[in-house]
Amino acid sequence: MEAAIIKIGNSKGLRLSKTILEKYNIQDKVQLILEDDQIILRPIGEPRKGWGKAFKKMNLDNDDQLLMDAVFEDENFEEWS
Repeated sequence: MEAAIIKIGNSKGLRLSKTILEKYNIQDKVQLILEDDQIILRPIGEPRKGWGKAFKKMNLDNDDQLLMDAVFEDENFEEWS
């Protein structure tokens, strides 16, 4: 595929079609990888995307229990005041 470099203010840029943006789920940013004689654009995913849904499912499945006891369960906090 060939793409034209366009002028954007004092800089130049690459215009990506709506089809490409949708196909690769590109939102506001891409990761630019410079490798040998190539420039690779990689979509930047949203960190923790889908975690909320996964946590709700874990709760419904009763799979959200602590894996270890509370660290301070036998601590006397009155000593600290």
